[in-house]
Amino acid sequence: MNIGEIARRAGVSRSTVSYVLSGKRAVSEATRQRIQAVIDELNYRPNASARALKEGRTRTLGLVIPPASKWLTDMQLGFVASVVEAAARADLDVLLSPSGGDHDRSFERIVTGRRVDGVILMEIRLEDDRVTRLRHCGLPFVTIGRTAEPDGMCWVDVDFTGLVARCVHHLADLGHRHIALVNRSAELVASGYGPGHRALAGFTTAVADRGLTGVDVCCGDDPPAGQACVEELLANHPEITAIVTINEAALPGVQRALADAGLVVPRDFSVTGVAARHWAEEFRPALTAADLPTHQMGAEAVSLLLDSIATPDKPPRHRLYSPPISLRDSTGPVPGR
Repeated sequence: MNIGEIARRAGVSRSTVSYVLSGKRAVSEATRQRIQAVIDELNYRPNASARALKEGRTRTLGLVIPPASKWLTDMQLGFVASVVEAAARADLDVLLSPSGGDHDRSFERIVTGRRVDGVILMEIRLEDDRVTRLRHCGLPFVTIGRTAEPDGMCWVDVDFTGLVARCVHHLADLGHRHIALVNRSAELVASGYGPGHRALAGFTTAVADRGLTGVDVCCGDDPPAGQACVEELLANHPEITAIVTINEAALPGVQRALADAGLVVPRDFSVTGVAARHWAEEFRPALTAADLPTHQMGAEAVSLLLDSIATPDKPPRHRLYSPPISLRDSTGPVPGR
């Protein structure tokens, strides 16, 4: 079915049907209704490629997924789902593209191939070549996360520095004097992964402000790594009574290691950090944590990108999320207090 057949059945010209479909020119209400009745009867849907050519848009957004993992963490999947859902509400498609290592050609096709109207980047490094590339090519983009110098670009991010510091202060208020930070993987942190560096900065500052002893360690993004990490911490630093973490994927292993060591949370040991809500609620007992608003962040990233596409000269906007610490059951007074 095509515009010519619709025009024949409605008794109008092809151009009149085109005007009704595009809205570019006024058509009398009676004519519009007659054409719409034929369209509804035939269940006609405009060809996406043809519509994109006429509009000068692909009606597709690019989502560049993390470059440094063999799989997506639950948090990352949350961002992907929220972006796809928000795009669907705007009647847009999403093209997923990996980046980094062997996947650089995929990212370059996104940038140069006119496949998308704009790009959302995930897992931002402090110095990120992908951001530099997009700045130079002029394709509208928004980042989930931010570089060391984020001025002049649109982004959404979590205040990992402030949130980790608040977790440390919460533990200090409970009397804990020896605290560990369980960060993300050594590979990510070494690559300049923003949340890992900002979490460490917040931890270091808060520990110094409260006169505490702090130990920071990197941990792989899976339960076995979390278990091995905590077992090593307990063996090398038996004085530690609490952990702050931004590594939600390691939490089941953290819990297992503490249980195997005979430590009851929070009677003997406290755990807190930054995590998606369902991870916090599945921890036993439920984790005192800043709940990451992945759904809102993905939706806002799409909104910012659509604004940038529609009004390229509009000043860049950003949003730094700093959710409250939800006090649950995994933190308590230091043992013996």
